[in-house]
Amino acid sequence: MVWTPEWFGVDRDVLRRVLSVLAERGADHGEIFLQHARTTRVVMEDGILGRAEVRVDHGAGLRAVVGDRVGYAFTEDLSERSLTDAARTAASIAQGGVRHGPVALVDGRPQGDRYRLQRGWGEVAVRERIDLVHRVEALARDLDPRVQQVQASLIDVDERVVIASIDGRVTLDDRPMARLGVQITAVSEGRVRTGSSNLAGRRGLDWFDEGRLQQVAKEAVERTVVQFDAVQPRSGEWPVILAAGASGILLHEAVGHGMEADFARRDETIYSSMIGRRVAPPFVTIVDDGTQAGERGSIEVDDEGTEGQHTVLVREGVLETFLHDRVSAAHYGLRSTGSGRRESYRHPPMPRMRSTYMASGPNTAEEIVRSVKYGILAETFANGQVQIGAGDYTFFVRGGWLVEDGRVTAPIRDVNIIGNGPETLERVTMVGDDLRLDTGGWTCGKDGQRVAVSQGMPTVLVSRLTVGGA
Repeated sequence: MVWTPEWFGVDRDVLRRVLSVLAERGADHGEIFLQHARTTRVVMEDGILGRAEVRVDHGAGLRAVVGDRVGYAFTEDLSERSLTDAARTAASIAQGGVRHGPVALVDGRPQGDRYRLQRGWGEVAVRERIDLVHRVEALARDLDPRVQQVQASLIDVDERVVIASIDGRVTLDDRPMARLGVQITAVSEGRVRTGSSNLAGRRGLDWFDEGRLQQVAKEAVERTVVQFDAVQPRSGEWPVILAAGASGILLHEAVGHGMEADFARRDETIYSSMIGRRVAPPFVTIVDDGTQAGERGSIEVDDEGTEGQHTVLVREGVLETFLHDRVSAAHYGLRSTGSGRRESYRHPPMPRMRSTYMASGPNTAEEIVRSVKYGILAETFANGQVQIGAGDYTFFVRGGWLVEDGRVTAPIRDVNIIGNGPETLERVTMVGDDLRLDTGGWTCGKDGQRVAVSQGMPTVLVSRLTVGGA
């Protein structure tokens, strides 16, 4: 690992002295989190460049932890004086733990290959970004004569972090991110429909090749124009097929949040006392994974410096563990699952999902469809609302299909599905063998913080959910 002080203008001696101040009043653990993020956004609408902007975020968050108590302070001024003042503030809030002597620094985990780029976003010219967005906008416009407006955008982030812990470990992570989006407005016989698609991940410019540009353009247009033929399904309780891929949003919101350990520690989730108990049929396994190369939710290390891990939450129907940061892990007498994440240096870390998905099962998608007499196949979602404690949820199905007599028939749109996360897990009756991670630009909100996540799902049949019109 190569120490690169030019990222922040902070050398190892300064880090060592500030860490010593952070630890001197007593702390079980803590860290300095240095972050530099350069975000570039290019937007094109109807062939005209509408926006090209760059934003730089730069600062440090300092945390001291004693038991369940957390002292936190942040600063945008990375001078030693300002860092030391922030360290004293954080330490004074959480004083009373194990007192430490002077901190000696050692290198932590070296940068891995989960999202190492051949060419970083810092080396990409604005002109190249504009050309990419112009190309995907033109592709979408030419796909269907009903397309009236196209907006295409590229947002990329060149982010570097340094995490220096009270135990002396210093870990560096270079974290790229990119999201290419296409939004469509189509008009037919006076009716207006809108739709979108996007591709995202810890990827570089070269990942957005011609095939992927055609993919995102085609998907955006198809999701829009299919709505002209959409029908409304009958309201009531019906079988619901969750399509492979983006249906993982329901798993993330209605189930995954309830398995984050801070909610469990505060007894705010129905899963709080269910470790070791059956919560789903034996063919259901649920994973949260930070190790997948290039995925939006992938991490080399979390924001506490713990290595990203593959964590099985539910194994063959049995709840095996929660997602832990260092605070919750210490509370339960366990090790962190590498799930301590934060939005930025302005925020302390907390247990968060990374890439959450249900593993493949024994059935084929065709078998699942054939088993349904009447129901819906839900493909894309929006505006989900979830009560994390009980797991009650409502999701707006943006697009999907009617299933009749074992066949996919007409498209549907603007439908709500209503259910309860734990009950939905229990009602899973078939799981497909076609797990697919969705490549969309998903962002998860929790306690005022937003972080990038991934999610996925094989085709899954839920025996019944409430289906209603929007």
